Amino acid sequence: MRIKKIQRLSVALAAGSLVAILAACSGGNQPGSGSASGDADGSATAWALTGGSQAVFESSFERWNTANPDAQITPEWFANDAYKEKIRTSVGSGNAPTLVFSWAGGTLADYVKNDSVVDISSAVAPLLERVLPSVAANGQIDGKTYAVPNNQSQPVVLYYNQDVLDAAGVSVPTTYDELLDAVAKLKANGVIPIALAGQSKWPELMYIQYLTDRIGGPEVFQAILDGEKDAWSDPAVIEALTKIQELTEAGAFGDSFGSVAADGGADTALVSTGKAAMILQGSWVYSDFLTNSPDFVSSGALGYANFPSVEGGTGDAANIVGNPANFWSVSATASEAAQKTATDYLISESYSDEAVEEFLAVGAVPPLTGLEDQIAKADNADYLSFIYSMVSDAPHFQLSWDQALPADQAQSLLDNLSQIFLGQITPQQFVDTMNATLG
Repeated sequence: MRIKKIQRLSVALAAGSLVAILAACSGGNQPGSGSASGDADGSATAWALTGGSQAVFESSFERWNTANPDAQITPEWFANDAYKEKIRTSVGSGNAPTLVFSWAGGTLADYVKNDSVVDISSAVAPLLERVLPSVAANGQIDGKTYAVPNNQSQPVVLYYNQDVLDAAGVSVPTTYDELLDAVAKLKANGVIPIALAGQSKWPELMYIQYLTDRIGGPEVFQAILDGEKDAWSDPAVIEALTKIQELTEAGAFGDSFGSVAADGGADTALVSTGKAAMILQGSWVYSDFLTNSPDFVSSGALGYANFPSVEGGTGDAANIVGNPANFWSVSATASEAAQKTATDYLISESYSDEAVEEFLAVGAVPPLTGLEDQIAKADNADYLSFIYSMVSDAPHFQLSWDQALPADQAQSLLDNLSQIFLGQITPQQFVDTMNATLG
């Protein structure tokens, strides 16, 4: 188990440029941008998420637009939950942006099946030479590349407030039993043991994923992904769901987690303000800590660790879950000129030297080979090294289930898992409902 503390770091880029520019989400086109997919003159559009890597994307688009006045790219920014709904509708109606932001997985497979995105294998070959093969593979279907990574690897990490743990006499838990013990002590000390954005639902996936993997290994979900009959009935899933309800009944997430939303960083704020001791979240929230709570980070109070092991489990404790990266695809409804603008941008700017430096400055580690020397020189090298090693050393990196599964199964998973956390259904009821979605 790797447990390290964050050293003092420079937050100039994050504090100065991670501005949440949430453009109007009405679906109308940007002024001068033509159709959502771009115009025949080579202008293109791109949709992406606020927060996280937004500042790096903004800089890359600015560099591109300055150097290419006749092939402009107009970005539009959305909060996570709003984006997922809007992009599904836009792609389905043939009104997608030129550059389509995604998590790959089942969503990309659906795009390819419906001819919504184009094969960019030849166009992006030089870019993929630098990308970790295990990450690049997520953008490939039947040997062809339909998406390329565009930001950092995003493992799910157990972040914690060391001051809050110390006040309760709690050590960072390395096993599930230690986690339960920590929950009891932290609750008794008057703080929320683990912040959880239950209103957003998707953060709850991190628990069932890690627990299922720790108990039964990655083969359990692979059977589900393959659509094997009654795959959800695996004992590892039942045990994971039982442990989730054990945690909720023990007060691990407080009494109001169902009203906490991830968009806007309400969950991470509970940790940085000392109202909660820990949070299980993707590495993308590190930049939120940098931006919203720089003093908390620079004080060394923010720590991070792998998810605890489960006694008797057969899964490797070094396995991780999350997103190998986010990805850009190119819309099939865009004009040829706009498509070329998009692929030229990907080659020129996706992981340019400037972009890599900016990613590292906001605590994000791009999925590229040979970054060790650059990471060692960074102000936040301790954290970056932790994440880079976490990704590089993991025997298995499991994609977030709501992205790996087809959309209809993913929604059923989110809805039923929310009911598990709220105590509204039993593990067996969850399993029965999810088995009905297979095949």
